[in-house]
Amino acid sequence: MLTRASFVLVGFSLAAAGIGAARSVRADALEAVQVLREGGCGGILPAARPLRHDASLDRAAQLWAAGSSPAAATEHSGYRAEATSALHISGPAAATLDLLKRSRCHSVTGRGLTDIGVYTRGSDTWLVLAYAYAAPAVSQAPVLAARALDLVNEARARGARCGGRSFAPAPPVRMSGTLAGVALGHAADMAAHGYFEHEDLGGHSPADRVRAVGYREKLVGENIAYGPKSAEEVVQGWLDSPGHCENIMDPRFAEMGIAYAAGRAAKRGLFWVQVLAAPQV
Repeated sequence: MLTRASFVLVGFSLAAAGIGAARSVRADALEAVQVLREGGCGGILPAARPLRHDASLDRAAQLWAAGSSPAAATEHSGYRAEATSALHISGPAAATLDLLKRSRCHSVTGRGLTDIGVYTRGSDTWLVLAYAYAAPAVSQAPVLAARALDLVNEARARGARCGGRSFAPAPPVRMSGTLAGVALGHAADMAAHGYFEHEDLGGHSPADRVRAVGYREKLVGENIAYGPKSAEEVVQGWLDSPGHCENIMDPRFAEMGIAYAAGRAAKRGLFWVQVLAAPQV
């Protein structure tokens, strides 16, 4: 099992005396953030690209203002964030740029930030800045699967030590479209329902899922992972884990399928499933 932090929150509050119109504060806040990013906080930091104004993050800022935590507000807004920075400004619109510049300007100029949302109420403004979650495109799936197959077969050709057990070189496995479909089904189910187990919510084991599609097997193995974004990362993680490594190196397996699915809500990383099998001859 692999884990990866998928949500980081940085929050702070700024205050200044005075009252301004909510609409003016909102406009000034958006403009101030863009000015500071383009100018690198007055030249002390590298320039950064302007942020996209995102309506979902506007909703997140509004939910935060209503009492939700920034993390919960972003989740409930429907925006898929890998990380967020949350700022609360209280004061006149004319002071917004100076407030942001003097108080942790680096928080609005992060180069990885992509989007911003704003909500105003009276002279208060809530800003939610986010790093959008970037899962590999669906069109990349065949490429990643082919790369994973190559990495698995390279490991099998070398031989490996899996914990306290040594494995001699093993014959290569071939890709099975049927097993890839089984892997995708389980990955998608875990991603949709936010769990991480070999047994699905219906109580079915990997072997049950393989048999359900008509695949006739002598032996079935399954590796799962949560978080990795590349074939290299997921295969290496499995090789570094004794039980997963043993599955990859088992010379009885002749076919494999691999797939991933992007999670939602609190689990936004990728869910990976590798199914290995020895078919009946």
